[in-house]
Amino acid sequence: MDFIDYYKTLGIDKGATQDQIRSAYRKLARKYHPDLNPNDKDANKKFQQINEANEVLSDPEKRKKYDQYGKDWQHAEAFEKAGAGGGARGSGGKRRSQGGASPFGSEEYTYSGEGMGDFSDFFESLFGGSGRSASGGNARFRGSDYQAELQLSLEDAYHTHPQTFLVNGKNIRITVPAGVANGQVIKLKGHGSPGTNGGPAGDLYITFSITPDPRYKRDGDDLHVTEKIDLYTAVLGGEITVATLTGKVKVKVAPGTQNGTRIRLKEKGFPLYKNEGKFGALYLSFEVEIPTQLTDKQRELFTELAKLVKG
Repeated sequence: MDFIDYYKTLGIDKGATQDQIRSAYRKLARKYHPDLNPNDKDANKKFQQINEANEVLSDPEKRKKYDQYGKDWQHAEAFEKAGAGGGARGSGGKRRSQGGASPFGSEEYTYSGEGMGDFSDFFESLFGGSGRSASGGNARFRGSDYQAELQLSLEDAYHTHPQTFLVNGKNIRITVPAGVANGQVIKLKGHGSPGTNGGPAGDLYITFSITPDPRYKRDGDDLHVTEKIDLYTAVLGGEITVATLTGKVKVKVAPGTQNGTRIRLKEKGFPLYKNEGKFGALYLSFEVEIPTQLTDKQRELFTELAKLVKG
């Protein structure tokens, strides 16, 4: 068979460590997984190649032979016995199980399906075109993972609450903890696709998508809001009522408050994730509204005030 550069397949250098190999494999396996690319034959083929490269490079013994003999690494034993590159096949001792860690769990698996030919002889010799092990027994494969997105409002994310949604025809009920972040992912173990031949089920990954709020801007555990105040309150001071996610609170405005002045309301921000009773701050910025359409009397009073201020 033609030489396949496994290092190039995984996008790593020849001096890569086992951790680097594992990391590269996980990243690529997620990207090209058949469940995420169901109608993409090129992605399915790439997924097979990634698994094959990981099978060899994650096993120090196989990797050593591959580095030394290249495409003929599987015949290394025969070469070493003959003392030359004669091309005879070795006895082919027992194959070891896949050594690379799966990005989806503790057990490695491969995906086999219609229209997924054209991968190398080595991969087929390991698993067979029918998906059976080299010894003839049924191979155990871990089920694939499911990906789901759950949309929440900012107020939903503020409170711990139950949520039910449909995944692959099945209702899943979870408790959403207060304080989840936009883009945060949680894993439900064993709620993915069933395994094959007794293999373990995959997992369900849920990504939270929090829609932007028209009033509040979230920054980590803090909230930011702009509150309008009239000119008279800004100049003379006073008290206003401000709406928060837990209800209305009264806030004092100091005399002479300038436009853009910001104050901090402790413990009125967003709840800390899985840290019950702890909250961030609410930052309140004042926007001073300048009166328009003054009456003649109001204009007269402002004119008098301007004269007094200017002396």
